[in-house]
Amino acid sequence: MNDFELIAQGAEARVYKGIYLGKSTLIKERFEKKYRHADLDKRLTKDRIKAECRAIIRAKAAGIATPAIYLANLERRCIYMEYIEDAIILKEFIDKKVSKEINDDRLLNFIAQGLGTIIAKLHLKNIIHGDLTTSNVLLKNIDDDHIKKYENAANNFVIIDFGLARIESSVEDKAVDLYVLERSLLSAHSEIPLLFSKIFDTYQKHYANKSQCKEIVSKYKEVQLRGRKRLMIG
Repeated sequence: MNDFELIAQGAEARVYKGIYLGKSTLIKERFEKKYRHADLDKRLTKDRIKAECRAIIRAKAAGIATPAIYLANLERRCIYMEYIEDAIILKEFIDKKVSKEINDDRLLNFIAQGLGTIIAKLHLKNIIHGDLTTSNVLLKNIDDDHIKKYENAANNFVIIDFGLARIESSVEDKAVDLYVLERSLLSAHSEIPLLFSKIFDTYQKHYANKSQCKEIVSKYKEVQLRGRKRLMIG
C-alpha cells in the first residue's frame, strides 16, 4: 500500500486513499480472519470480493451511481475503486442540515425521493445491499436547486460499501434489506421518525413490478413484526 493513506478501518476491512493510474482511488483490503482455517478464509474472502464487485457492476448497469472498480486483486484481498470527489456522507448531511431543520419538508422529500428510488432500482435488479444505512450513501453536487427540484434526487445519490451485497431474487431478502434500513434510521436519526415511511412510499411508487411490490410490502410487515417480538423478548 505504498503511497496510500489509511483513512478508515471497520470490522471486515481497511480502507486506504491514494492515486492509482493518475486517479484518486480507494483500496478496500479485507482482513485475514485468524480464527478460521487459512484455506477456508481465503476461499470465503475471494467469494465476498467477487460478490461485491458483481453487485457494484450490476448496480452501475442499472443506472445507479456507484464507485467505478479499477482492479480486483483476489490474492491481496483488495478492490481498487474510484474515490468520489466533492461528496458528503448522507449521515453527516442529515446531522448537519435536516436535524436542525426538521420541519423543512423539502429536505426530507429530497432524501426520501433519492433513497427510495435507488433502493427500488437495486431490488428490481435483485441486488440485496445487505447494509443499507445513511453511512453507506454519499451525496454529490448538492445545492438548493437540487433540493427544491427533488424529482430527480436519485441523480445526486451514490451507493457505497457493497461488502455484504449479493444477488438474490427472494421477496424475503428484499423485505429484510428494507427492515435493516428502517432499524438503522431509527438508531441514527431518531429525531426524524417519518423519514423511513417517506422512503418506503417512494420505493413503492418506483418499484415497477407492482405485483411483486405488494408481496415485498406484505413480507416486510412480517419481518417487522418478527423484529419487534425479538426486541420485546430481548
